[in-house]
Amino acid sequence: MPGNVFSKGEVFVIDTDAASREQLSKALQQSAYDVICFADGASLLSEAKARMPACVLLEMPPDRSALDVLRRLREENCMAPVLMTSANGSIAMAVDAIKSGAADFIEKPFRTQDLVGRIDAAIDESAQPDSARHRWLPGCEPLTARENDVLAHLAAGRTNKEIARRLHLSARTVEGYRASILKKAGARNVTDLLRRIFGQASPSQV
Repeated sequence: MPGNVFSKGEVFVIDTDAASREQLSKALQQSAYDVICFADGASLLSEAKARMPACVLLEMPPDRSALDVLRRLREENCMAPVLMTSANGSIAMAVDAIKSGAADFIEKPFRTQDLVGRIDAAIDESAQPDSARHRWLPGCEPLTARENDVLAHLAAGRTNKEIARRLHLSARTVEGYRASILKKAGARNVTDLLRRIFGQASPSQV
């Protein structure tokens, strides 16, 4: 509930697990965030029209209805970073979440403090102006700012886990970005991708 004297902003949360919700609320309040929990996407969307959250945390149910909530938030110009959580996450689900505008995709169970750190990182990232971007392939769908960040680390030969650690993302999220980048470039693997973009094969991973 709101009430921090020096609040870093409000975090909107949808999570069906009451214990998880309570733990997360306590941890976020200790980190100077105000927390507002919602029972469903409709009530969250209604509130988002009246006030801008610092971050949104959405649980992804099996029917993937959270993706519709995410798209609606973007359509209504709510540009707060959105983090998705799921107890049955897959790479395909992570790719769908990222393509729909999610900042991170986190598999359950997670450590509450880790999630708070991810929320901090997502808010910090959203406040940064876009940095210099890599070259991209003519005729291909443009990369998002975060995809460019991941591409830069792939070009440096870093593994998914190393990239996840450096960008304060989950490894599953990095896998999702990597798959999205490869698809946009029409590349079979990272070596093929880097050859197409930079004109030479990378000695790093395949």
